[in-house]
Amino acid sequence: MLGRKCRAGCSGVSICSTLRVVLSSGPATRQHLYHHATTRRLPVSVPPAGATGPSYPGGPRSRSAHQIFCPMMVRASSSSYSSSSQSSAKPEEQHTSRVKPKTGVMMLNLGGPETLDDVHDFLLRLFMDRDIIPLPAQGTLAPLIAKRRSPKIQKQYQKIGGGSPIKRWTTIQGEGMVKLLDQMSPETAPHKFYIGFRYAHPLTEDAIDQMESDGVEHAIAFTQYPQYSCSTTGSSLNAIYRHLAKLEKQDKTRSSKENMMRWSVIDRWPVQKELVKAFADNIRAEIAKFPSQAQSDVVILFSAHSLPLKVVNRGDPYPQEVGATVQRVMEELNHSHPYRLVWQSKVGPLPWLGPQTDQVIEGYGKLGQKNLLLVPIAFTSDHIETLHEMDLEYAEELGGKLGMDIRRAGSLNDSPTFIQALANTVHSHIKAGKQCSSQLHLRCPLCVNPVCQRMREFFTQN
Repeated sequence: MLGRKCRAGCSGVSICSTLRVVLSSGPATRQHLYHHATTRRLPVSVPPAGATGPSYPGGPRSRSAHQIFCPMMVRASSSSYSSSSQSSAKPEEQHTSRVKPKTGVMMLNLGGPETLDDVHDFLLRLFMDRDIIPLPAQGTLAPLIAKRRSPKIQKQYQKIGGGSPIKRWTTIQGEGMVKLLDQMSPETAPHKFYIGFRYAHPLTEDAIDQMESDGVEHAIAFTQYPQYSCSTTGSSLNAIYRHLAKLEKQDKTRSSKENMMRWSVIDRWPVQKELVKAFADNIRAEIAKFPSQAQSDVVILFSAHSLPLKVVNRGDPYPQEVGATVQRVMEELNHSHPYRLVWQSKVGPLPWLGPQTDQVIEGYGKLGQKNLLLVPIAFTSDHIETLHEMDLEYAEELGGKLGMDIRRAGSLNDSPTFIQALANTVHSHIKAGKQCSSQLHLRCPLCVNPVCQRMREFFTQN
């Protein structure tokens, strides 16, 4: 499956795992995750859609069925908005409140198809994004590729419960975050969160329109990727800039109007204190689930989405920032176990950041290492890279083939410590009064996207 040529010309960390699934040519060999959970004698009661509940530690051999997200539960939680095509979709009015929010926090992420019916439109938006996948005759090729690939990727999402749970987790996180913010910073309250996904509803552009309609005074673009990459956070910030520029072009008097939103951005937070603690807590919890005699023998593999070396060599800061997170987490753990930083989701024949996660697993298997713990260090919420690639492909399939005990630390999801990290990050940003980090001022030295410069000028001078 790895190493297949990417016909879409993928060059971005934000979409490569999706393309990897899309390009998968192997037959379905694994059972539905729900059966997987029940055969492990795990609890199978499912909370109602929207229930916040306690955190359920993840991992292929410890996951509660609460995290599986059965298709019925996904459909119930997705009924509030349309999943029709990009041109005809009715924007979702997010988190309706009668109180005018003073501060709006837009939580930026890639998003994911919440139901199987959403897969086509998700792929269409992805392949139409010139920032990530520049194609010749893009308007013609993108719809053809999306139509052709949809059935295969639908099968993959079917295995993880019928859709991506990322919107549900983001909603839970946002609700907890603004509740804390109202207590921590009453002078900037009420706070309201908005979800801004790149390729799934609620779309970034719709979130901006909703914020303006709500009368938000201070808009904070808050990336949910702790480590910055031009292919993830950069793409979302470019989308915000383009939409605001479009609105300005449509209304020449727009910038002179009173009560216009003031923008700032949280563009990275790789070593935030509670973020580091949340990762460390989940690692400790999962190590404790190995047999007692094996716990001291566990090797920790921090796995992050890989990136083409041609992107890295332009000056993208992503590898350094992921490494910084790993270093802080190991310090929090007092370097209790040996570890490596590895990279997943490579696609195509070109060189990528390595070593690749599956190759590392195979290498340690040959060296006689039997106990591995996977840690999704660049993903904060469960989605297809954790539930399918890490849990099924690596832990279940590859681990079973090699006779290894491979587990995964739970994603941060609804961890109270993580939600506190979100609130503290926003609160610190508000108190500092800065438009963005000093790093956002600096464009990659070999950048080839002219929109990046205009985006940076907007967020640093707004």
